[in-house]
Amino acid sequence: MTRLIFIGAPGAGKGTQAAILAEHFHIPHISTGDILRAAVKDQTELGIKAKAYMDAGDLVPDSLILDLIRDRLAQSDAATGWILDGFPRNVAQAEFLDKLLVEINQHDYVGLELFVPDDVLVERLMLRGRADDNADTIRHRLGVYHQQTSPLTAFYKNQQRLRQVNGHQELTVVAKDLQAALV
Repeated sequence: MTRLIFIGAPGAGKGTQAAILAEHFHIPHISTGDILRAAVKDQTELGIKAKAYMDAGDLVPDSLILDLIRDRLAQSDAATGWILDGFPRNVAQAEFLDKLLVEINQHDYVGLELFVPDDVLVERLMLRGRADDNADTIRHRLGVYHQQTSPLTAFYKNQQRLRQVNGHQELTVVAKDLQAALV
């Protein structure tokens, strides 16, 4: 049973590496960012609300995300494992997720952190070319990450669930290091 929570700043490579691991383990890669971007594109009620936060580089509030995660983990393809990418984003969400995972009997998981220096992240994000990836928004998003999301490292370390991998290496090396960290 493989259940993974990816932690890392925007641009660290979580989505790319999660997709590689999902294929390797034959489990779904659940990206809240992809789900939210699709909701924005489809102009769903959640998407319209989320767009204002995303355009400003802020995190979408917990109230708009929590039910989405509960529903997704209850789907049949997630019964044998999953990779969460983009959730939890803060300690309060991690605490919610822990309660939810106990409730649905999926509480055996590992937190994987991809670490990449900020200067490399800014460079990567500027090259990505998304509409919301301008220099000011990127700096703001990294500030939000360091303030709200990076405390997850200590949270999962205290639970003895954290594995850390250097994300500033060649893609194939990072993928091998992630797989090795799960052994």
